[in-house]
Amino acid sequence: MDKKKENLIPDNSFEKNFLQSEQWRKFQESVGRKTFHLENDNFRANIILHTLPLVGRYFYLPRGPIMSCIMKHEAFSKQIQELIKLAKENKAGWIRIEPENEKILNLIKKNIKYKTIKAPHDMQPKETFVIDIAKSEEEILAGMKSKTRYNIKLAEKKEVRIKKREVSGEYVEDFLRLSKIMAERQGIVIHDESYYRKMFEVIPNAILKLYVAEYKGVIIVANIVIFYGDTCIYLHGASDDKYKNLMAPYLLQWQAIKDAKAVGCAKYDFGGVKIRSKNKEARSKKNSWEGITRFKLGFSPNTETVEYPGCYDIIINQKKYWLYRTIQKIKSFL
Repeated sequence: MDKKKENLIPDNSFEKNFLQSEQWRKFQESVGRKTFHLENDNFRANIILHTLPLVGRYFYLPRGPIMSCIMKHEAFSKQIQELIKLAKENKAGWIRIEPENEKILNLIKKNIKYKTIKAPHDMQPKETFVIDIAKSEEEILAGMKSKTRYNIKLAEKKEVRIKKREVSGEYVEDFLRLSKIMAERQGIVIHDESYYRKMFEVIPNAILKLYVAEYKGVIIVANIVIFYGDTCIYLHGASDDKYKNLMAPYLLQWQAIKDAKAVGCAKYDFGGVKIRSKNKEARSKKNSWEGITRFKLGFSPNTETVEYPGCYDIIINQKKYWLYRTIQKIKSFL
């Protein structure tokens, strides 16, 4: 790929949008999803084709489309029209977009004749937590909650050992084992093993790292971390809860932050959090995001979270789309 075009993402997206990268698109293809790509010097749209029972196909643009701040509105409009044309050619009933900000969302709405409405759910977290790690290690530590600093030191005192590896079979199996333990404990659905294996296989080792925490010869926590542009991204994590008193996840994140600094990263992206939701269920004590949000914010409690508009659907085929929404309502009710 042309270097100028690949640099489009780091130059124009706050998160250095890995989900719109060629590496992520190729990974999606490796797990059996058809993808499409639209791009010029100031625009990028990597598209994943999804197929649902009864309603058929739709397009999904993870954290996209991306536009340069210097892109003219006329050129942007032309690219959006190309996106709609591509969706029609592939019989997609709607296009699910995830614009980075309200400006891009409003430009899309302004430049198309099709109705664009809020999707019934967001595919990626609507709110993320990204901290500045360009400052010194001492400053980063000083900016943490005292409990977070204490837990890092406690894990060190308990002789938790951190290892970072170019992905190897041994640690891949540990990650998969811990993922199953975590899913059963929390009652959540995770990706199939084949999904993670393809991720380790397809995404280059220069970008994807597997961090593990070891205690007395046993791997107790494992994190997948992405190094992309000037941002380090915490992508997936898994742990065995019976070792929770060792506070290993704190030390594991701290090591990744230090390593990211060492290679020149300026930001560390902890991924999704939820503190601004107006949804009553999300604010309740049963909120599944509560614990992970508290954990992440402890690394920089004075840092504001990043909030996105969320997913919006451009309706291409009214009949297919509203059948889909009806099915979603029935599922929600049940």
